[in-house]
Amino acid sequence: MEELRFDDNPVLFGADPMERIVAAELAGRFIRLFVRTDDGVVFHDDPFRPFILLDDAGLLSGFTPAHELLPLAGDEGFRILALFHDWHDCLAARDFLARSSGRTPSAADAPYLYLSDPVHQHLLLTGKTLFKRLPFDNLKRLALDIETWCAPGYEFSNPKRPEDRIISIALMDEEGYGEVLFGTEMDEPAMLERLGAIIREHDPDVVEGHNIFRFDLEYIRERAALYGIRLQWGRDGSEPRIAPSRFTVAERAIDYPRWNIYGRHVIDTYFLLQIYDVTARELEGYGLKPAARHFGIAAPDRVYIDGSDLSRAYAEDPEALKRYNLGDVRETLALSRLLSYSHFLQTRIFPYSYQVCPVRGAATRIDSLFLREYLRRRVAVPHAGGGGQFEGGYTDVLLDGVVGPVLHCDVASLYPSIMLSWRMQPERDRLGLFLPLLRELREFRLEAKRRATTEGEPHRRDYYQALQQAFKVLINSFYGYLGTTVHHFSDQRLAGEVTRHGREIVQRMVGWLEGRGARIIEVDTDGLYFIPPACLAGEDDEASLVRELSDQLPEGIEVELDGRYRSMFSYKAKNYALLDYDGKLTVRGSGLRSRGMERYLREFLRELVSLFVEGRGGEAEALLAEYAERLRGHRFPIDWLAKTETLHEAPDRYLQKVKAGKRNPSAAYELALQGERECRAGDQISWYVTGSRTGVVAYEQCRPAAAYDPAHPDENTEYYLDKLQHLYGRFRKYLPEERGLFG
Repeated sequence: MEELRFDDNPVLFGADPMERIVAAELAGRFIRLFVRTDDGVVFHDDPFRPFILLDDAGLLSGFTPAHELLPLAGDEGFRILALFHDWHDCLAARDFLARSSGRTPSAADAPYLYLSDPVHQHLLLTGKTLFKRLPFDNLKRLALDIETWCAPGYEFSNPKRPEDRIISIALMDEEGYGEVLFGTEMDEPAMLERLGAIIREHDPDVVEGHNIFRFDLEYIRERAALYGIRLQWGRDGSEPRIAPSRFTVAERAIDYPRWNIYGRHVIDTYFLLQIYDVTARELEGYGLKPAARHFGIAAPDRVYIDGSDLSRAYAEDPEALKRYNLGDVRETLALSRLLSYSHFLQTRIFPYSYQVCPVRGAATRIDSLFLREYLRRRVAVPHAGGGGQFEGGYTDVLLDGVVGPVLHCDVASLYPSIMLSWRMQPERDRLGLFLPLLRELREFRLEAKRRATTEGEPHRRDYYQALQQAFKVLINSFYGYLGTTVHHFSDQRLAGEVTRHGREIVQRMVGWLEGRGARIIEVDTDGLYFIPPACLAGEDDEASLVRELSDQLPEGIEVELDGRYRSMFSYKAKNYALLDYDGKLTVRGSGLRSRGMERYLREFLRELVSLFVEGRGGEAEALLAEYAERLRGHRFPIDWLAKTETLHEAPDRYLQKVKAGKRNPSAAYELALQGERECRAGDQISWYVTGSRTGVVAYEQCRPAAAYDPAHPDENTEYYLDKLQHLYGRFRKYLPEERGLFG
């Protein structure tokens, strides 16, 4: 099938047509562009004129380095474009403006706009973007994964501990190369030196890994520093520049050390999974191996080794460990191919590097399109919006418990459709860019969604599904953009109008369906779960009902039948389980699959929900009895009862805070302080609760999981039974009968 493409659109893609740029870096008074040709990568140096936007030309009065002031059309906002000869002068001007105005660059009322990324500045001002006319298959990607040794007496390897070490480094690309650097065949310094040589020889555009920022790269950095080895991975022979950064997705914020490798990008599939799951909401966790199984990309002969057995495999079965490590990089490549393509396409659009694009918020990316075009046309840029409150979408749960059969229908891109149908655009968008951009992106997303439903090959279908979901988030962010407080073309009044229309449309859908005899289960902003009228004879009648519903709505608003299910367990808003007609179970919502629970509780809840949707709720008491008996008989592995925590600060620092009343005691830190071996920030500790009664304080009755002796079990059975009973009690009202086992 032909690759999805947009028509050439200078507003969407940037006005400069330069093709096949794979990276861009600051190089003195130039931005060095790395361009892929048939003979490899060559570089081209673009003259670089860094800039700052000003409210008034007088703001730079007294600033002596040479600069140019260009007026922008318009009477409000940032009306002056200040251009500088080099990045050093731009930084000096930033500092001058901060002193003279008394406002830092990040201040909401700063009379100037400074952007801290020189590559982003250059792409904004020139209209260049990466990857134009470069097929994804021409991008050179190298996956990296390490395995590590943990010293006896510890549970998790720590690079700061001299006796710990890297024991295996697997590398793989999609051109047939695969290699394992192994600890029995070379010492750790030689492995690190060889790793750098491979990166220079293969010259990848992208280094990929799973949780690579927070684990693999940091571990490599620490071990290289221990031996005084320079990681000369850059395309200019330079070492990586590392800076603290934060990745935010939905309600989660993840701090991580950002690596900048000159002329290359780093893509972390751990981040890509979280971006994907914002809309999919179907992943149980973000580990590589569960994700590979979820997407069907795990090889049939995949070797699995439990983390606690890695050291044993290294000593006793090195070939199995090598195959295991190669399996990790093979799955990383496959997962990245599936999930990174949408970000590859977005890097053709947005004025960011490939590494930066996925971790920038969707509203920030949208703002950059406006900023780029306003600069191109030399039009003044408004100040950021002031924010405001407005009512959100219509959500409600009308039925709970086990229901069925169930249909799910939703409005295709409800808020974007409203904005397009009613021609709503921000008041401050003088150039009228908002709606054309939204229309073009929406058409692309709908084509990707169409292909996801018609593609027969499973991997291609998953690929188009991931693509359309990522662009769905981006398109829906046009509405979110309106309500922000930090972007230049936001419009809170308009955002309120959009949600008002949305509520009216969804309420109209509810009324029409109820008038036809349907029973509404849950309403979620742009869609409905409902029990269809009893008079419907089957799938054709159901599809016809949804088409009739769509015909009742305003032009441009289209309702789609998004799913048919044998049964549904409705628990609370956005927390439900669905069983389709092929027997596939989908569980959504933290109330039904919280990763904060111990594993025995997660597994119990998964099995309990399965019984509900399969119509076997009468077996719930037997399931409870089984788990209770396994607890009493000490038949759960300790890792099913244990919790694992990472030490985010040194134990002595933790102790100071507890004594000062600045934080509460923690089991993991208390164990770190009691241990014979020194623990550092970054260490992980697994612990379980001991004792014989329910009302214990965990940090006073905890032991390291590594110290557990199955021959002399000492876990607090009553404590864990009480947690099981408490969880079960939350779902008791959905059972056919009520009787207890814990009297």
